[in-house]
Amino acid sequence: MIVSGAEAAGDRPLKIFLVAGEESGDQLGYKLMRALKHRLGPAGVTFAGVGGHAMEGEGLASLFPLSDIAVMGFSAVFARLPTIIARVHSTVDAAVAAAPDIMVVIDSPDFTHAVAKRVRKRLPSLPIVDYVSPSVWAWRPGRARKMRAYVNHVLALLPFEPQAHARLGGPACSYVGHPLVERLDELRPGASERGAQSTGGPATVLVLPGSRRSEITRLLPVFGETLARIDAAAQRPIRWVLPAVRHLADDIRASVASWPVKPEVTIGEEAKLAAFRQATAALAASGTVTLELALSGVPMVVGYRVSWLESQVRHVLTVSTITLANLILGENVIPERLQWDCTPDKLAATLLPLLSDTPERRAQLAGFERLLGAMSTGDETPSDRAARIILDTVRRSAEVPAT
Repeated sequence: MIVSGAEAAGDRPLKIFLVAGEESGDQLGYKLMRALKHRLGPAGVTFAGVGGHAMEGEGLASLFPLSDIAVMGFSAVFARLPTIIARVHSTVDAAVAAAPDIMVVIDSPDFTHAVAKRVRKRLPSLPIVDYVSPSVWAWRPGRARKMRAYVNHVLALLPFEPQAHARLGGPACSYVGHPLVERLDELRPGASERGAQSTGGPATVLVLPGSRRSEITRLLPVFGETLARIDAAAQRPIRWVLPAVRHLADDIRASVASWPVKPEVTIGEEAKLAAFRQATAALAASGTVTLELALSGVPMVVGYRVSWLESQVRHVLTVSTITLANLILGENVIPERLQWDCTPDKLAATLLPLLSDTPERRAQLAGFERLLGAMSTGDETPSDRAARIILDTVRRSAEVPAT
């Protein structure tokens, strides 16, 4: 059922308080705002809260810049802690003063959940939706049950997350779809874009060492040696392409300048997507990029190294893989070489079979087709599905008398 602004909030526009904590949440937030306006009409909904430039472009006047709270790493968070705490409390005060019909917190649980808990105490009957589930299925599973105290509904990006919340005693949870599902036309190759994949032709192999400085520091030397080994052993010519994030491009170029096999370094999202559509295979760091590659149909090997302290988290993980596509499929289709197993010899030996028509390559491609089916959202985009569930949550809340 689609609820109108008038049905949910009387004769006034529906008031929605949004809280995003970083750029990824801002991207989800602006698409959600657009979907809500499409359903209710521009005059049928108003927005307040915290967001970035994209959400501001849809009409949100953010309480403060996202840069105040979008920090990563223990030392950076510690240095900014007084500001972050102050922003939590000011956001809570603003939400209470706004008296919205619903609050939607988007990703960044360290910040957004701190806000949600405090708002729930002060506005017990306000429905709260969490857009993007924390990784309760991977570690600290007790968080799922605790979320029931302050979250009415979770909008999940991964199809297995509703079952995980049900198993762990978490809030109601619905799969709405990953934002990458909306970009399949950009990720999947056209008829002429992967013509070089014939066994005898040149191969395009992507090198993806991560988007954080700490990742490229640990992985670039290993990946560089891996390229040299593969280039010497491959039975076909290889074009190596390294799509770099802009703020690290100079550092990456300086690092690869001494490699015996030098990849072509490209910059920007458009260049990266074009490389994905042309790629034969990839050597990739763990992260969302592995899901991008899988949806694009690019067989890969995942290599990753972290610091000793970070590696200890592995002992409390409750999953057998760190690769998103493997988690969604429920099997380790994509091979991983992690920590001390992440060596040039092992990476090269695992990647080489993916450059020709082998059982290893065919197994990954078959898995990627299953992945597309598992992640499908039918005729609805993820943003449309999220908007529908949010409006249904408002309607159900309005039907339940306050106690």
